[in-house]
Amino acid sequence: MNGKERIRVLLADDQPLFRDGLATALRLHDDELEVVGETGDGKEAIRKSIELRPDIVVMDTHIGDTNGLAAAKEMIRANPNVHVLFLTAADDDASVLEAMKAGARGYILKGSDKEDMLRAIGVVSRGEAIFGAPIARKLATYFEAAATDGKKPSFEETFPALTEREQDVLELICSGLANEEIARRINVSIKTVRNHVSNVLNKLQVEDRAQAVALVRGSGERGAAR
Repeated sequence: MNGKERIRVLLADDQPLFRDGLATALRLHDDELEVVGETGDGKEAIRKSIELRPDIVVMDTHIGDTNGLAAAKEMIRANPNVHVLFLTAADDDASVLEAMKAGARGYILKGSDKEDMLRAIGVVSRGEAIFGAPIARKLATYFEAAATDGKKPSFEETFPALTEREQDVLELICSGLANEEIARRINVSIKTVRNHVSNVLNKLQVEDRAQAVALVRGSGERGAAR
């Protein structure tokens, strides 16, 4: 492994044949990946994500009687360092957008080839985001339609990985406010603002405030009030 730590993966899918096949495929790459757990139950998936502390949870949007989107929210709330990749047959607009709101870092369809799945796991484990080509087209169509209708997507829709307070800070950054002014606006200390700004930059995968503003402008978002 050349000293490189393996990506710890938890698989959560209620179709045993599919889950077993995916686990087998991942174990062929045991120099890069380690399957630390498998489950077909949503509640157990939440428990295992807390106990096993995987780098990434690969899961379906529905696991038995459990809503996978709600389960993802609970996993991320319990462990903000875990990354969720949805691997599912559901490609309707509502499921995709709800997955983004739940904090998922990726969303690809079952039936994607093995190379796409492995690439998605690698990308998401690094904290980056990835969506399969069909899903990316859906998102592009959604945001284009929203822009045409004059309904700009909210910060929550566009940047679901950010907490509500981080979205507030990002909006104030885009308004050109310095940290001291942001601290006064949201009634917190300068140190707290700095922490929020750092978290925002890390989650958006940008190096500085200017890049964050450019990213927001490129998304079509203009800091509309939620």
